[in-house]
Amino acid sequence: MSKKVALYCRVSTGNQATGLEAQVRALRDYCTRNNITDCVIYEDENQSGVKQSRPALDRMMKDVRDGFIGKVIVYSFSRYARSVTHLLRALEEFKKINVGFVSITESIDTNTPLGSAVFTILGAVAQLERDLIAERVRNGLANAKAKGIRIGRLKTRDSDLIRKLRASGMTFRDIAKIAKCSTGAVGAEMRAMKAEAKKKEINVVLDNPTVVEKLPTSDVHLGQVFDLNISDLHLELAE
Repeated sequence: MSKKVALYCRVSTGNQATGLEAQVRALRDYCTRNNITDCVIYEDENQSGVKQSRPALDRMMKDVRDGFIGKVIVYSFSRYARSVTHLLRALEEFKKINVGFVSITESIDTNTPLGSAVFTILGAVAQLERDLIAERVRNGLANAKAKGIRIGRLKTRDSDLIRKLRASGMTFRDIAKIAKCSTGAVGAEMRAMKAEAKKKEINVVLDNPTVVEKLPTSDVHLGQVFDLNISDLHLELAE
C-alpha cells in the first residue's frame, strides 16, 4: 500500500481564512514542483500553535502512527508547533517510524543531510530550553524559601480527627466521609503518623549511649535495624 503525503496547515483565529488559503496554495505548489500527487490536507482553523492537541493535527498524527502517511509537509515550523520541544518531539517520532518532514519556508527536509543537521541542532536547543526552565524553577523555589514562603500545597485535612477515627478502627472510606477529605489524604496522614512514630523510636534509642555504641554507623543498616524507609523521614505533611 502506497503511503500518502500529509499537508498540514494552521491559523490561530477564524478570521484568518485567507492565511489558511495561502498556506494550502503554497503546499499544493510545492507538491506540483516535486511531482507529489497522492496527498491529503489537514487544516486547523482557530487553533493556537501553543496547543499540542488540535483536531486536524490529532487526525494527522493518528494516520501517521497507523502507517498511512509517509511524509508530512508544513508551510513553516511555526504552523506545526510554537515550542522547540513540541517540534522536536514530533520530529523524533517521525524519524522513529521513518516518516519524512518538510518545512517549505525554512527549506528543511529531514531526509537530507542538512535536515539531519537541523534535527540535531533542534535537539540541542530543546535541551537548553529544558535546562533553562529547570534552572528558573530552582532559583524561584530557592528565592521563595529564603523569603519564608511555604512551598507546596497547604495541608487542609484534620489530622487529629483522622487519627482518632483510625484509632477507633474505622475504614479509610468512612474516615474520609466524616473528615470531609479523600481516602488518599487519610492514607497520607497514616504514613505521616508512621513516620513520626519511627522518628520518636529512633530518638529514644539514640538518647541511650549504651545502645548507640552497638548500632551500625551506616544509614542503610540503621534503616534496616528500625525497619525504616529513610525517605519516610522527609515525608511532606500535605495532601
